[in-house]
Amino acid sequence: MGSNNSRSDNLLFFAWATSVTAMFGSLYFSEIKQFEPCELCWYQRILMYPLTIILGIAAVKKHYWISLYSMVISGIGICISGYHYLIQKVAFFSEAAPSCGRVPCTGQYINWLGFITIPFLSLTAFIIIFICSILIWSKIREVAK
Repeated sequence: MGSNNSRSDNLLFFAWATSVTAMFGSLYFSEIKQFEPCELCWYQRILMYPLTIILGIAAVKKHYWISLYSMVISGIGICISGYHYLIQKVAFFSEAAPSCGRVPCTGQYINWLGFITIPFLSLTAFIIIFICSILIWSKIREVAK
C-alpha cells in the first residue's frame, strides 16, 4: 500500500497546487492587472477558492476520501468554465449569451495564442483537479474492495 499512498499523496498535492495556482492567478488578474471579473468568473472563483483549503487540509492529513468532494466541485467548475469559454469563442453561444452584468462574459482580457483566455485557464485547472480526484477516488475504491 506504500506506493499507492505515495501516488495518492502526489495526486492530492498536485490538485492542491493547481487550485492554489488558479486562485493566485485570478487574484493577479483582478488585483494587479485590474481586470474586473464578470459574473461567470465570480462563480468559478466561488468554486476554486474553497478547493485550495479543502485540498490543502486533505493533503496534510492524508484524507483521500475528500477526492469525492473535489471531484464534484471541480466537475461543476468544468461546466461553468466550459460554458464561459464557449460563449467567448463560439459565435452560436456568444449570440445567445445573456447579459452578464457590468462586465460582459464574452469579453476577453487576454487572448494568448488565439485561444487561451481566462476561462480557458480556469477550465484547465478544473480539469486537472477533476482528473486527480478521479484517480485518487478510483485508487481508494480499489483498496477498499
